[in-house]
Amino acid sequence: MAKVRPPVEKSIEYGNAGNFWIEYPTGLVDLTRTSRLASGSDVAPPPLNPDLLEFPVDGERTIRIDPKTSAVVIIDMQNYFLHPEMRDHPTGLACVDPLLKVVPALRAQGIKILWVNWGLTDHELKTIPPALIRGFMKSGRGGFGADMGGDWGRLLMRDQRNADLYGPLQEEYLKGKEAGTDVWIHKNRMSALWGYQTALDLYLQENGITTLFFSGVNADQCVLGTIVDAYYRGYDCILIEDATATTSPKGGLENVVYNFGNSYGFVTDSTRLVDATSQRP
Repeated sequence: MAKVRPPVEKSIEYGNAGNFWIEYPTGLVDLTRTSRLASGSDVAPPPLNPDLLEFPVDGERTIRIDPKTSAVVIIDMQNYFLHPEMRDHPTGLACVDPLLKVVPALRAQGIKILWVNWGLTDHELKTIPPALIRGFMKSGRGGFGADMGGDWGRLLMRDQRNADLYGPLQEEYLKGKEAGTDVWIHKNRMSALWGYQTALDLYLQENGITTLFFSGVNADQCVLGTIVDAYYRGYDCILIEDATATTSPKGGLENVVYNFGNSYGFVTDSTRLVDATSQRP
């Protein structure tokens, strides 16, 4: 868990006229960019607009967001990374139930749900750098595009069973797709925001999204890569801790959570988010 920052002594506006947060001595951090900080050091937070959402995060803070400019980014919860026939990933499987609770709750608030997954094309296979190719091979065999056997298809290629979302998550995505709230976004690197105008970055820009909730696997690889690039690009970053996991040894997830709370943004969990949505008018 991140160290607890002491409360600010007076209200502070971070950023600039077009892109700002406001933190209040009460512990509220307003990410909505809806109104500038009035002059004076004892300014109280404006009343909560019913169109906005507040929820607690680690560090004794409460975050205020605008659902219309927010999205959940769920990374690589695919069969290849989670299915027991593919690998042993108990902590990744443990993220499924929290996601099945928090996704409908946030979707109901008007927050977009983005399922961000490996999904390669034959053309992209020719552009992947050697280090990445080697990392996905075992003893010089297999790797991106290789036949997985059975009905699994080619490794992490688009529209293959191994690249589908795991179990009930695929069904959850299809519900949201039909409702027009959920979007499937392909990526071709560890980070979904690597490079110029990725599919994820274009979607976020075109839809005016500024606040991102992160979850998925693996926390210290693809999830972290996307988080860091989002942080560099100026997006608000919030980690859903109990919906994020890794196969790395002890310390891998803890390091991500620690640095998230101290640098990249804020840390919360599915329970706090579901509770907050249930209390919204």
